[in-house]
Amino acid sequence: MSHKLLIIILFFAVAVTACEKKQTTKMNNDPINISGINVKTMDGTEKSLSDYKGKVVLIVNVASKCGYTPQYEALEKVYEKYKDKGLEILGFPCNDFGGQEPGTNEEIVNFCKTNYSVSFTLFDKIKVLGNDKSPLYAKLINFDPAGDISWNFEKFLVDKNGNVVGRFKSKVKPDSDDIVSLIESELSK
Repeated sequence: MSHKLLIIILFFAVAVTACEKKQTTKMNNDPINISGINVKTMDGTEKSLSDYKGKVVLIVNVASKCGYTPQYEALEKVYEKYKDKGLEILGFPCNDFGGQEPGTNEEIVNFCKTNYSVSFTLFDKIKVLGNDKSPLYAKLINFDPAGDISWNFEKFLVDKNGNVVGRFKSKVKPDSDDIVSLIESELSK
């Protein structure tokens, strides 16, 4: 192979890589809006997330038998503090991680109300991993840092227009300064 041909091949490889990076960056900068997605309530009724337009929404994949389960208490505390200002918390039970949410919808609701006095909205159990992940989570996981949900109690904050504005890993408590300050900022807009 001649040096000229090798140089041409390398030039095209670099150019293609640069174009792919630009496309990826552009896609990641596009807002991720969830308002057109339908989810199921605990009783199986379809609900559009566009019903939450005008509200700030914290979405959490929850589980009853997880080391992070005590975060239900902080979630409820944050909900009580900000619900009258326009915050909604949406809990999506998920059994994808170590079988930590094996119960039925009724068992999940009873557990949450009995142990943590949960009054925010819980939805039908969903999948957040794999080919059959819910359409909601198929969109959410594209928010930076993009990638699959890594465990129960990962949190996404959504603005009043349905755009995802924050992603927080499981270890970040719902009442942490990072989450609360972003909630307050979005509520004030």
